Order: sequence, then C-alpha cells, then structure tokens
Amino acid sequence: MPAGRCVVRAPQIGFAQLVQDFFLRRLMQQRGASARTIESYRDAFELLFGFVEQRTGKPPAALVLADLDAPLVLEFLEHLETERGNGPRTRNARLAAIHSFMHYAALRDPASLPITARVLAIPAKRFDRPVLGYLTREQVTAILAAPDRSTWSGQRDAVLFATAYNTGARVSEITGLQVRDVLLERQSAVHLHGKGRKERAIPLWANTAAELRAWLNKISPAPDAPVFPNRAGAPLTRSGVRDRLNRALAVAERQCPSLHGQHISPHTLRHSTAMHLLESGTDLAVIALWLGHSSPAVTHQYLEADLAAKEAVLRRLADPSPAPARFHPGDRLLAFLQAL
Repeated sequence: MPAGRCVVRAPQIGFAQLVQDFFLRRLMQQRGASARTIESYRDAFELLFGFVEQRTGKPPAALVLADLDAPLVLEFLEHLETERGNGPRTRNARLAAIHSFMHYAALRDPASLPITARVLAIPAKRFDRPVLGYLTREQVTAILAAPDRSTWSGQRDAVLFATAYNTGARVSEITGLQVRDVLLERQSAVHLHGKGRKERAIPLWANTAAELRAWLNKISPAPDAPVFPNRAGAPLTRSGVRDRLNRALAVAERQCPSLHGQHISPHTLRHSTAMHLLESGTDLAVIALWLGHSSPAVTHQYLEADLAAKEAVLRRLADPSPAPARFHPGDRLLAFLQAL
C-alpha cells in the first residue's frame, strides 16, 4: 500500500439501514426530537438523495455511505444556493442535518471515519446579519384592521394576525395552535409549542381574548382541531399565512402608505412584538421568555435594532468635541459692517 493513502474498509452496516436507524433510533427514541426537527431533517435528506441520484444515477436505495463524500456534499450545498435560490441560513440548516447524520454514522460504523471526518470538516457559511425590520404601531394597527370581517376567512385572518402580534408567536406555532391550547376560562392565555419541544403560555389582551372566544364558536370544538383552519378544515400552512398577510397588506397600504414597498413577512409581526415590548420598557429576559428564545443573548438583536434607545443614550452623554470657534472679523471688516 502506498504511503499516505487512506484505506476505507467495507461498511459494517448497510446505508439504508443506517439512515432508518438515524431517524427512528437516534432522533426519535434517543433524542426525542420534535416533529418539526424530524420534518426538517427529512426534507434535507430528500433533497440530498435527489441531487445524488441526478449526479450519479444511483437511486437512494442503492447508495453507500462512501457516495456521500465531502466533494459531493459541497456540490449539493452549492446547488441549494445557486439553483434552488436558498440563502445561507437554509444552506446551513441542511448542512446541520447532514452533520448530525455523519456523527451518528461515525459511532455506528467506525470504518466510515475517513468519510465522515471530511464531511464534518465542512464549515457553516458565514453571512451578514441585517438590522431587523419591524413595524410601527400605526402600521400594525392598519394590518390588523385590513381583513374583511364580513367573510369567514376575513374573520379568521383578523383573529390570526391579532393573536400573532399579541403573542409574538412563530408561524409554525400559530399554524400548530389547537383548540385545547386556547385558555379562556380562569385566565386568558394561549399555550404555544415552540422549537425543541419548548412550551410557553402567553397572556392575552382582553380584545384578543374576546376575538378568540367569538372565533372558537365558528370552528370545530374538538380539542385537537386547528384554531386557524383552511376551508378544508386542515391547519393553515406557512405559505397560506403568507398569502393571507399579503392580501391584508394590499388593503392596509391604502390607509397606511408607509407600508408600501416594504418587505413584510409573518415573522415581521414577531419582530414588531419584540420591539414594542422593548420600547415599553420590558426587560430583555422577559422578552426572551415571551418569544421562547433559548437565551437572552438571542434577544439582544432587538436592542441593537432599537435606534430610539441609542439616540436616548446619546442625548444623556455629553459631546466631548470642542465647541466650534466663532469667527472674529478683522478691524477693517468690523469697521465696514458697523458703517452699514
């Protein structure tokens, strides 16, 4: 054997079995991963296997771990950005799923270490983090008033947007809200199921609670029924919420022209909730709990985006720059001016 060559021994477990064990044993049984994590990882592997089949002609069932070497994974990541139009965040999320699988493969099949080590060495892509966009209170008011409450879908949209702004919920948390999660008896709150199986209860304004109470009378009373269903009775999808928001924006722009030309997504409502809580003097730790952040450090981005808070600090700080010197004219010029 030539010096410096890396020998890969025959795999100790079939690739298809390894993938199944990763999802069923590692993610579900051992880690207790949430349904959203399973879906995200599943989507990543479906995209990866489709890409590999296009490149190699091998169907997923015929693959071996050696087919997923670092150069091919890098090609897949480039494909996501250049051909599918994904941003760095999505690219890094897909890579995280692959990395998690490779860690598991290395434990289950030590013979695969030369392959897994090279894939695990692929770094996440760095990217600029723009200042968060958020809405003013006037703009939020215009959006909340936009849906046509004379229609069933308009009533749903109005309650959905009000609940989203009140709670600062993620889109997945809003679409996953079930009737049992709305608490309107002894207290007015909603029970949100967030990332990583983290749950939190968020109190409701009296108006939001009243709108939810009226809306629940118009949908299925089953405890597991979605609070915001589509016409078929299934939960609204992420794209469905975006579409309904775009329709509301088209109406709101007539009453609030400052909305025109802005890029506004359902997540913008979440950012707006956080910023308005911050502007009201709410502590960052409380905002972190409200939004379901894993750490107040994540919430710090809202403080960075609060220009008004920075300006207030600047006003309290004396400017150390020397005062601008006044111009003192010479005697002849003074004499000229005084003679006018």
